[in-house]
Amino acid sequence: MATKKDSISWRDTLTGWGFVAPATALIIGLAFFPAGWAFLLSRQNTDLIMPSSPAGWSNYELMLHDPGVRGAVMHTLFFSALFVPISILGGMVLAVALNREIRFQWFYRTCIFVPFVASAAATGILANFVFDPDFGIANNVLRHLGLPKQGFLTDPTQAMIVLVIISLWGSIGFNVVIYLAALQDVSKDTIDAARVDGASPLRIFWHVTLPELRPVTVFTTIWQMITAIQLFDLVYTTTKGQPLDSTVTIVFYLYVQAFPLGGGAGAFGYGSAIAYGVFAVTLLLTVVMIAYSRRAKVEAF
Repeated sequence: MATKKDSISWRDTLTGWGFVAPATALIIGLAFFPAGWAFLLSRQNTDLIMPSSPAGWSNYELMLHDPGVRGAVMHTLFFSALFVPISILGGMVLAVALNREIRFQWFYRTCIFVPFVASAAATGILANFVFDPDFGIANNVLRHLGLPKQGFLTDPTQAMIVLVIISLWGSIGFNVVIYLAALQDVSKDTIDAARVDGASPLRIFWHVTLPELRPVTVFTTIWQMITAIQLFDLVYTTTKGQPLDSTVTIVFYLYVQAFPLGGGAGAFGYGSAIAYGVFAVTLLLTVVMIAYSRRAKVEAF
């Protein structure tokens, strides 16, 4: 016979599930179901219009030998190698600077964070006006300084670097806010003690502040790596992979292959295989960083 306590426990359980069930169903419907469907598509030859045919693992094998995938991966790695360390170091330096008691501190913090709030698509559209080779503000400034005009987004040797600069402008505010929050937890007593012992500001930062920021650094590194790997909207609104395919990232290449409007043949199966390849690499990098943080006893997660 159920006791009154058991009935109350069951009632609380059902009430709790009643609250979380709609959100759970929404997550399953918008995340797990599309992911499962995409995996099924990755093992088919389909354009979602004509009847599909089984492909097995051939799409994944094709991905491994596709020169377009290799080129897109190299472009993504180049972007990540510049974007990730600069965004982390720049965010840390700006956070330390903005953590000081200065006039109009709130104004500077707001100015740093506002670009992050704007969408990457809006940032890309604005960048087109700034870096236009003929009428852009950047070349206008160079002209007044007596410097030669640059191609920027139309130059194969400059386009990816310009994309890194645009991405830094739009996303570094996130790192600044995260580091500013972490700096509030750094023990002021320890800093004061180091200062009394005669430690210079640089030594205080290196031996006191920086170790306290290691968990945040691991987190921001993972976040920015994922951001770099998933770069798409900025490429789409600025260069569309040009000039000479020099800015084709792996996610943009996926889009071109899968969607006819992107210029591809509507190979949804192949595009899904590439998407799962990107997912596997992202998951592997995340696991490696988490394992490192735990091995190094850095409580990032």
